[in-house]
Amino acid sequence: MCGSLIKMLKEMASLILIACLAILGLIIAIALFLAGGYLWWRHKRSQLQFIEPNEDEESSSYSLRATQDIVDSNNPPSKPPIPIVQTTTPLQNNINRKLNGFLNLRTPLIGGSSITTPAKALNTSTGPATNDGTSKDSANKSISMTDMYLDSTDPSENVGQIHFSLEYDFQNTTLILKVLQGKELPAKDLSGTSDPYARVTLLPDKKHRLETKIKRRTLNPRWNETFYFEGFPIQKLQSRVLHLHVFDYDRFSRDDSIGEVFLPLCQVDFAGKQSFWKALKPPAKDKCGELLSSLCYHPSNSILTLTLIKARNLKAKDINGKSDPYVKVWLQFGDKRVEKRKTPIFTCTLNPVFNESFSFNVPWEKIRECSLDVMVMDFDNIGRNELIGRILLAGKNGSGASETKHWQDMISKPKQTIVQWHRLKPE
Repeated sequence: MCGSLIKMLKEMASLILIACLAILGLIIAIALFLAGGYLWWRHKRSQLQFIEPNEDEESSSYSLRATQDIVDSNNPPSKPPIPIVQTTTPLQNNINRKLNGFLNLRTPLIGGSSITTPAKALNTSTGPATNDGTSKDSANKSISMTDMYLDSTDPSENVGQIHFSLEYDFQNTTLILKVLQGKELPAKDLSGTSDPYARVTLLPDKKHRLETKIKRRTLNPRWNETFYFEGFPIQKLQSRVLHLHVFDYDRFSRDDSIGEVFLPLCQVDFAGKQSFWKALKPPAKDKCGELLSSLCYHPSNSILTLTLIKARNLKAKDINGKSDPYVKVWLQFGDKRVEKRKTPIFTCTLNPVFNESFSFNVPWEKIRECSLDVMVMDFDNIGRNELIGRILLAGKNGSGASETKHWQDMISKPKQTIVQWHRLKPE
């Protein structure tokens, strides 16, 4: 009796062990299947040669244009813009008609064969008034996008060049980009070489990005790869900024940034195929980003108004390469903090548009003694919020010459709104 019971228990134990092993094997098989599917998806995505525009991007472009309009209205130009006369061939005139005002922008065209000369006021419109309005809207959007992403400063160090070409297929509304080669890239590996590849995006859309193949152990890579951006009418394309970012591939760590270049497509003449050699700019290391703000003081009612318009190129604080920025402002008298204000939180962005105004009651006799401590923060659900960068707007001891001058201009020009960009400081 006892022996049969022991035998039965052994059989049950063996069955349980077999069942556990079968379940474990099934779990491992499912995990391997999912991992294989994920790797296959990543491989296919890296070879993708086409991108569809997102309708949500159009609304974001218009919101940027509206912000730019606010800034321009506060600073009317001192002189009217000089009209430009364009001398073109009959073939170019035929293409220009398809552009619907694309070539009539205030920004200079790159690679165009037309000759520009100053002239008296000239009406260059060939269509109804509605087309002019569309052209103006597109121009404003392009200028806003250029202001958002383009950095006109010279590179602080030489990190090489990149060669690429652009062409537009009017019949199929397709932008054709050829990433040809890189030149004199810096060495990122211990072997004295790099494993470079180029990443392509059409800003402001950062969700869809394309990549070239990796070229092993070279500082002068030749990619010779073609990318097609389909479904982009020329009016929508001129609100985009081409972003080329060259990386060094690392198998066991994060890829190193070598350099990048931004090209506003509103400045490109698509009458023919254009070829470019562009100097790469080194990646931002200690840069925290920039903040566009305005100051205005009314002595009659002792109201100091700070308007936070937007920020650009903020430093990423989250794992996903983004931040959740908001701005915190303290009114200070000397070292004493008196009043605090905050903007809403903007999630997953490095280029937030705030459009928030804060008013403080400051008597005229104390306007030179007070200051505004402006801190751009990254919001975290878990843990403490992190500082992205800050500035101190003050008449005497501002955080920099730009901040001090901004405050002094506000005092010297009462009732006027003074708009200025400021570079954020880490501390």
